[in-house]
Amino acid sequence: MTRPLDGQTAIVTGASSGIGAASARALARDGADVVLAARREERLEELADAIGGEYDCETATVPTDVRDEEAVDALVEATVERFDGLDILLNNAGLARGAGVADLSTEDYRTMMDTNVDGMFFATRAALPHLRESAGTLVFVGSFAGQYPRPFNPVYAASKWWTRGFALSVAARVGDDGVGVTVVNPAAVRTEFSVAGFEGDEPTAFEDRYDHGEAVEAEEVAEAVAFAARQDPSYVSELDLYNRDKLGLF
Repeated sequence: MTRPLDGQTAIVTGASSGIGAASARALARDGADVVLAARREERLEELADAIGGEYDCETATVPTDVRDEEAVDALVEATVERFDGLDILLNNAGLARGAGVADLSTEDYRTMMDTNVDGMFFATRAALPHLRESAGTLVFVGSFAGQYPRPFNPVYAASKWWTRGFALSVAARVGDDGVGVTVVNPAAVRTEFSVAGFEGDEPTAFEDRYDHGEAVEAEEVAEAVAFAARQDPSYVSELDLYNRDKLGLF
């Protein structure tokens, strides 16, 4: 049976857990061969074996720190060499450190910006020539925090505002080349991702902070990613995924 992404190749950054892992599964289910990129090599290998066996697709793992420009270039080069092209890039890798400005160390600030901003830039720059060639799809994981002013963790929020602005500007630049660009903006997602809260409490993994039904699930974000990838070309500029009471906070 033909699947909508048969014959396509996807790179997923931050693929070792959470949104990245769920998205890799969804893309593979729809027929794509998937290249898994993250820093945790053992988890990547386990996921690649599971996905390949379950969805009868080709997988590859490329341990990558998206803060390292050369490593990101090597990730894209290895993908194109192995699969003879690139059709989908999911810019997902991201993290949060600290909370308020006064309490955020320079080291944590640099780590967050290097990952959330530089990492997406490096990956996008390396992938775009190949996505132009394939008339492919570029998907960014943004955030509710990238759309609404935040009373806490302003640097993380600012990095996601950057993601959204960058993605939409790239879309305006490459749309005539047939490249689809989509930003997926979830509210809190029940994964191991963590961020401090309103009162400056210690960071807690969202999967521990929220019960089922109280926040977005990683699989819901993955379905939005797969939906964008299935469009040919994708004219879906943004998809927002909020738990129902989210806007009541503002």
